[in-house]
Amino acid sequence: MSRDELQPPRREDFEQALDEMGHVVDVSVNDLIEVADRARKHALLRERETLRVHDVMSKSVETIRPDMSLGEAADKMLYHGVSGLPVVDSDNRLTGLITEADLLGAIGLPCHHPAQSFWRSLECMFSARPLQLHEPEEPVQTVMTRSVITVGANESLHGAIATMKEHQVKRLVVIDDNGSPIGMVTRSNLVRAFFHRVRQARETQRDPIGDAPREGADP
Repeated sequence: MSRDELQPPRREDFEQALDEMGHVVDVSVNDLIEVADRARKHALLRERETLRVHDVMSKSVETIRPDMSLGEAADKMLYHGVSGLPVVDSDNRLTGLITEADLLGAIGLPCHHPAQSFWRSLECMFSARPLQLHEPEEPVQTVMTRSVITVGANESLHGAIATMKEHQVKRLVVIDDNGSPIGMVTRSNLVRAFFHRVRQARETQRDPIGDAPREGADP
């Protein structure tokens, strides 16, 4: 069974369900159905709490070398429909990250940074200081972010979300033990994971004990 499928309820889930109902004896068929329904809900909650980064990350990662041009980075982002590219060295180890915001800043277009206030962004837009523009032929390493916020594939999803909030970033690069990028976690990944779990919960409510007949139903 894949991790995308809801794991069967454990004994602890049934115990919590019975505790909620306030009794453990003299139960009817309807009570048993309700117990199963509640137990599945507790199993779903437990599954959410143990969800890992590798369960939701984008596993197909497009990378770029630091000596490639800004123009090539822009073309690659457009072609693959991504807003950020991990920058790797010859050993495929992460050395930086280049995003749409970096490219916009490189050609002189103001872009609000999530770590600064709206008023600070306005101040930068109307600053009298001359802009340092970059040419499309310049290498990626001239504008890339070198201090990249990363996460491990076995990190809990809750931990990854906390990291994104702490550093005010839109994406995390997932790296392996060698420091090579193996995935990306973006806000889109988190939204998809959330709605997938919502659909699971609704399906569980509609069909609490699978194909088992309800009391009074035809066999």
